[in-house]
Amino acid sequence: MNDEPVSLSDSLRDVVRSLRPEASTPRPDGGTGPRRGADAAAMGGVFGRWDDAVGAAVAAHVQPVKLDGTTLVVEVDDPAWATQVKFLELTVRTRLKEVAGVTVDRLEVRVARRR
Repeated sequence: MNDEPVSLSDSLRDVVRSLRPEASTPRPDGGTGPRRGADAAAMGGVFGRWDDAVGAAVAAHVQPVKLDGTTLVVEVDDPAWATQVKFLELTVRTRLKEVAGVTVDRLEVRVARRR
């Protein structure tokens, strides 16, 4: 057993790799090969650079919750923000590409349940 410290990025990469099926593993759609999904760099880019990409005002009300391939699922704290995000979608996608180097083709918006 190795007692040497492991960097967080190495640990996360290993976790993400362990969650991915091997190239020959059947997918739920019946095909083979890796499942469509975001790699660790894309996830880190979106989730780690979200505030930089969208700004503090938007980030206070809109948070990324899932990156599925090139579809980003975001959660808003109020239905009015769902409408606002739809107007800002192209800008958000462009900023994520510029700031985080991540290509997002579509935003899916969900309204958070009130507690």
